[in-house]
Amino acid sequence: MHSPQTLWLTIIGMGLVTYGLRLSFIILLGKVTMPPLVERGLRFVPAATLSALILPALLVHDGPVDVSVGNERLLAALVAGLVIWRTRNVLLTIGVGMLTLWLLQAISQAT
Repeated sequence: MHSPQTLWLTIIGMGLVTYGLRLSFIILLGKVTMPPLVERGLRFVPAATLSALILPALLVHDGPVDVSVGNERLLAALVAGLVIWRTRNVLLTIGVGMLTLWLLQAISQAT
């Protein structure tokens, strides 16, 4: 087991490295002109990152990829997608998505 000092030094070191990396990009981007193609491409980074985090949680559950009607997470995500498309309300989308998932899980456990 590591000592508390080692753990705290590790946490502080990781924080400093993270802060330094972010600060370096802020300083660099202030001095460098990016080509329009690169700027346009960088706009897609948040959506790509979010998709890379969410899709495995939706499609892979207890083993192989599950794209069936029995995948409650995927069905709830589709309902949430419809809600955000129609209303553009993030809080409503989160609420409806969670409620849909809970209802589908309750129904599947009851049967």
